[in-house]
Order: sequence, then C-alpha cells, then structure tokens
Amino acid sequence: MTDYSFQAKTRTEDLNKIREDGFIPAVIYGKDFDNKNLQVDTILFSRLYKEAGGSNIITLNIDDKDQEKVLIHDVQIDPVSDNIVHIDFYKVNMKQKIKTSIPLEFTGESILVVEQEGSFITNKSEVEVECLPTDLVDHIEIDISGLIDFDQNLKVSDIRTPSGVEILDDLEEMIAMVQPPRSEEELEALEEEVVEDVESVEVEDKGKEDEEGEEGEEPAGGEDNKKSDDEEVKNEKKEGAREEKKEKKDKGDK
Repeated sequence: MTDYSFQAKTRTEDLNKIREDGFIPAVIYGKDFDNKNLQVDTILFSRLYKEAGGSNIITLNIDDKDQEKVLIHDVQIDPVSDNIVHIDFYKVNMKQKIKTSIPLEFTGESILVVEQEGSFITNKSEVEVECLPTDLVDHIEIDISGLIDFDQNLKVSDIRTPSGVEILDDLEEMIAMVQPPRSEEELEALEEEVVEDVESVEVEDKGKEDEEGEEGEEPAGGEDNKKSDDEEVKNEKKEGAREEKKEKKDKGDK
C-alpha cells in the first residue's frame, strides 16, 4: 500500500469565497470523532484523488499540527462544470476493520479475443471489501487468459483476494466474459432489420404528414427533403452493416 500525505486547513470562510480562492470545501468525520470543516487546494487534491482514489489510507495534516489517517469517502462533482465541489474524508481506526471499494484491473489476453475476434465485456469495475486499513491494496488484478471458451465467464468467486481482505459482493456475480463475433447469418439479419426499421419509420412519418396536411399546407420541398433524409439514413445503416460483413470476410481470408 502506497503512503500518501496531504495538507488541509480549517475552514473559516464561506463556501463561495473558498471556491473563488482555488480551494474545495471538505469535512472530516468518523466514529467517536468530532466533525471538522476543512478546505483543500483544488489542483493538489485533484492529483491526489487521481492517484489514491478511495482505497488508500492518507495522512491528513490539518493546519500543520494535527495528523489523521483518512480515506477519501465521497467526492461530489458538479454535473455541469465537472468540477469537484465537496469532499468527505473518513477518519479510520487503524485497529478496526473498514468497508470500502477496491478497483479491479484486468490483465493478460484471452485467445478468444486475439485469435477469434471476440469482444471482451466487463460487468464490474470494483468490489466492496472489508479489511483492516493496513491490509488495503490499490487494486486487485484479474488474469483473463483463462477465458478459452465463449461459454466461460469470470465470477466474483474467481477473484484471488490479498491476505486479510474479504469480498462482500455476491460471489456468483459475473464480472467478465468474451462475446463471440457475429456470424454471417447474424450480419445479414441485422442488415434486413435495419431496412425494415427505416421503412417502418417512413410509414409512420408519412401518416403524420397526411394528418398535418389536413391542418395546413406543407412548405414547398418539405416532403422531398424528408424523403431524401430518410433515404440517406437508410443507405448509411445498410452501408454500415455491409462494411461490418465485408471486414469480417476480409479477416477470414487473411
């Protein structure tokens, strides 16, 4: 586990003032611990969060005098600006087990992807665990080279956990698999389905145009433009299906 250290200050200004000055408002809390309102440097915290995430213990230096062992427990993001607007630090007791999430890192190569053009699909990017803070790890590696059949998949139970770490997720939950490539028949069926879908849309739009025509005259060229747009969409989708089919054939010839 990597050792991280970070500076924080006791918050004294209002939230808007803090953000204008380049800081992020934060709070530290924990069991048998009085909450403290803090502020941290925006740029420095962004770097820390990218490296440490939520699964590494951080030594938080508050006002250059108090040191607390914490986890980054929650980070609130503004949905419009994508900026971090608030942080929760959770103070941990190094002698008590904690619950947190650890990222999964997939390693190796599957022969199904390399030689049979399969598509690797993941269903889970992290697992919830319980352990002592000293047993936390940055990530858990999962080797996918054992996937040699399209009927196979990897489950939570297949994860090799580090010593002292217990996974809390459902052990039967699927986390990864390799999806087989589409057959010639499937590609042809897809092309036919695209044509049928576009034609059904054209019929529906034609019905709407007839209804609107009863209420008022359509602008000159409107119907022709609509047909042209629909034809272009249909041609693009058909061409996409043909390209996928051709690409598969070319690879087979090689």
